[in-house]
Amino acid sequence: MLTVQGKGGVYCDGIRRRRFLQIGGLAMGGASLPQVLRAEAVSGKRSSHKAVIMVLLPGGPPHLDMYDLKPEAPVEIRGEFQPIETSVPGIQICEHMPRLAKIMHKLVVIRSLVGARDDHNVHQCITGWESHPAQTKSPEVPGYPPGGWPSIGSVLSKVHGPAVPGVPPNVDLTPVDYDSRFVVSANPGQGGYLGTGHAGFEVAAVDRENIVLNGVSLDRLDDRRSLLRGMDQFYRAAELKQSTIGDSFMQQALAVLTAPRLAQALDLSREDPRVLDRYGLRPDGSQASEHKTLLDQFLIARRVVEAGARCVTLCFSHWPFGRMLLGEYNWDWHKDNFQLGRMTLPLLDIGLSALIEDLDERGMLDDVAVVAWGEFGRTPKINAGAGRDHWPKVGGALLAGGGMRTGQVIGSTNRYGEEPKDRPVHFREVFATLYHLMGINVATTQFTDFAGRPHYLVDGRVPMAELV
Repeated sequence: MLTVQGKGGVYCDGIRRRRFLQIGGLAMGGASLPQVLRAEAVSGKRSSHKAVIMVLLPGGPPHLDMYDLKPEAPVEIRGEFQPIETSVPGIQICEHMPRLAKIMHKLVVIRSLVGARDDHNVHQCITGWESHPAQTKSPEVPGYPPGGWPSIGSVLSKVHGPAVPGVPPNVDLTPVDYDSRFVVSANPGQGGYLGTGHAGFEVAAVDRENIVLNGVSLDRLDDRRSLLRGMDQFYRAAELKQSTIGDSFMQQALAVLTAPRLAQALDLSREDPRVLDRYGLRPDGSQASEHKTLLDQFLIARRVVEAGARCVTLCFSHWPFGRMLLGEYNWDWHKDNFQLGRMTLPLLDIGLSALIEDLDERGMLDDVAVVAWGEFGRTPKINAGAGRDHWPKVGGALLAGGGMRTGQVIGSTNRYGEEPKDRPVHFREVFATLYHLMGINVATTQFTDFAGRPHYLVDGRVPMAELV
């Protein structure tokens, strides 16, 4: 695994995030490509493959200020934002997301997401499960199996394997500032009891520092061409070292690093300038706004899926990614909720709407499911700092694609958004649906943990009837 480290940030609990570049943890297990292709031919599937793009909003996005506004509630509940109409009569969302409002017929809003914990840990967003080992300032939640729960990307890697030679099934684009709670147990590429062979291929962003990768200076990772030149040098060195490397995982990593397809997907200079503009990017792939925005992650996710990945995970926030107490942002808005919302929601609106429309125009949306959510919601009552605090009782999510029935809202909350009023939706119900869309039968599929005990993927949850 290649790793480049930089400086870090801190969440509200005091945990520091390391900034790093990693290329490793490659997943190449599961069914072989010929097996996958034969199965697709028998089933009548198109040559394109099914995939999931997981958009994490770490820190806890404010459900009441995004998809479940309460304009009739008292001012200390309803806040400063107004609802607007969407392309689906009767469905309203926040005024700062007009592009998503225009494509609501392609979306699903969940307003009654339950099962969260008061814990800055995206483990449940990537596995569906609350239980995990003790982690730094994230206490143990009993019930996890030996080895831990695998992420959805790891499961897709295990079941389906690579769709295209040289492209890992499970790719992690999550950026900087992950502490041990994410890296050790809840990393989006985590293999869990499926093993490290199904962990994700990680390509994490770094700050604008003078980083050296195999002797090549990368002053800015924003310059994807510099990244590719560094990788090219790694390719040439790898060819010389190939015969001397005995570690099987390094061999697997070299198989990806010496193939051009993934590297080309990371190179935004190859993209049509009109597409770049849609994502809020300049013709060279850099950020079109005055400040860095992470909007490139949405386009890279589409390109990596198009290249052959089965699961791509990214994190999105207003830049710089990290804790607001250090002048950074993420979604942990204990203060200045509405100021930060005015900065961040329009960016999410650009990136997420561009991704969904781009997938649709390329004929990929029926095959690619998109999920956007965070680890919990925010308090209905606004605090003295004009912020909202942690609220695990209910949250929200946005879904699209994958063949789901869209243009609908699922569930509702009471008049102050404190708890579900009807149709609570558990995280694992969403996962059951995603697995179903990816051709995995959650009622019959089992894998054994490190102790040899079998486990179902979602513990009896079933795909959501409203969506499939």
